[in-house]
Amino acid sequence: MPSEQQPAAMVVPKFFVKQRITVMVNRYEIRAANPDGTEGPLMALAEQKRMKLKEEVIFFADESKTRRVFSFKARQRLDVHAEHDVFDEGGRPLGWFSKAFGASLLRSTWNLSAPGIEAVGQERRLFIAILRRIWDFIPYIGNVWVPFVFHFDFVDKATGQAVLISERQKAIRDRYEVTVPDPRLDFRVAACMAVALDALQSR
Repeated sequence: MPSEQQPAAMVVPKFFVKQRITVMVNRYEIRAANPDGTEGPLMALAEQKRMKLKEEVIFFADESKTRRVFSFKARQRLDVHAEHDVFDEGGRPLGWFSKAFGASLLRSTWNLSAPGIEAVGQERRLFIAILRRIWDFIPYIGNVWVPFVFHFDFVDKATGQAVLISERQKAIRDRYEVTVPDPRLDFRVAACMAVALDALQSR
């Protein structure tokens, strides 16, 4: 059982991801969850620069952006199959993830790897996944932004147990509640995967 194995260096059972849109970059706030379920203090601030040949998202300790605490970066350039490595503050690898392109044609699917974990994540509701794809192909109407509420569930490939759950909230700007029931999954890997589910979803 995951709970009987060595926990990760940083274990955060629940946190929130909120997107901020600016002219040149996408920003994401990672906030802790208070015991009552409300948003707590800022844990990290992520920035995704647009138009980069190799996708990279850097997470800073706070608004000052003077301390880079972790990040993820694509191994390949502009590739839908690209694997993304997660690095700690010192540049040491913590894990990786990638989008399963073939499976994602119908239902977005991701692979996630970290010490002791090999997991797969999919959109929870097949109906919403298909509806999103049909909407994108409707002339003119498909260009109209619609905030589809979709969730992702990641399970351990060996045991089928939940590893990470990302649930999108009903809001004008993207906002997610992320639960990490598996203590083997490092918070930094979980936060990177959670941000990627928004930042890279359309790639």
